Amino acid sequence: MALILDDKLVVGISSRALFDLEEENRIFDQEGLEAYSQHQLEHENDILKPGTAFPLIKALHNLNKEGRYSTEIIIMSKNSADTSLRIFNSIDHYGLKISRAALVGGKSIVPYLAAFRTDLFLSANELDVQEAINANFAAGLICSHSNLPIDPNKEINQIRIAFDGDAVLFSDEAERIYQQCGLEAFTEHEQANAKKPLPEGPFAKLLKTISIIQNEFPNEPVPIRTALVTARNAPAHERVIRTLRAWNVRIDEAFFLGGIQKSEILKAFDANIFFDDQPTHIGPASQLVPAARVPYRKNNAIE
Repeated sequence: MALILDDKLVVGISSRALFDLEEENRIFDQEGLEAYSQHQLEHENDILKPGTAFPLIKALHNLNKEGRYSTEIIIMSKNSADTSLRIFNSIDHYGLKISRAALVGGKSIVPYLAAFRTDLFLSANELDVQEAINANFAAGLICSHSNLPIDPNKEINQIRIAFDGDAVLFSDEAERIYQQCGLEAFTEHEQANAKKPLPEGPFAKLLKTISIIQNEFPNEPVPIRTALVTARNAPAHERVIRTLRAWNVRIDEAFFLGGIQKSEILKAFDANIFFDDQPTHIGPASQLVPAARVPYRKNNAIE
């Protein structure tokens, strides 16, 4: 019988988000595909260091303990099969339970996101993430930072995922008003529409899927904890709360910061991943916690 992925949390991850392949990427950019392929073949048995998303992926395996099968991790890479052995050797070295892959040999990954029923795509390639967002998939550009320590042996008993609101969980409708007309117009608009749920953003479906998984643990410690970390404050908070209520989803912690820097809040929350659309928030956050930038849909780009 074929494996059904429709009822799983499916995370597609690129090899450069999972492992530290910055030097290999430099070779590809500066010397071309042939030099990159030769380098990978020559270093096939050299184990790669963990990348920014490694702890999250390792922790997601815990969702499959004790007879449960809630998540599936799939390597989605522009590598060819011939240059991928180093990646799989590293996966085996760290004991990651990843057995499925889409190795597309330089072609676009986007057509395969739907085929694998992908809920979340993480990559260090901006073009791949932009194409995924344009195709209405939840996707994040992993931000690597040399000051962020990655311990491959650290056990994470509870996955902590933090989301920005506008242009991430929700559409960029309100964000556009703020950018184009200012804070006062934004506040007036949100007060006038407080009882009207916000349209869904690119990560709404992911949050709903996570909420379903959380509800599977009514009498046990819940393995995923979520947080909303938004620059909104009162009175613009009401529409957010009513939207989440209308979606019937669970948010464990909510922070309405009104311009306070997000990074220290995220550190206190101990986020394993944070998703935000604004580089001004992602930059400081990525120095303290794993973070991924969510680009605007191409045809919706905020000028």
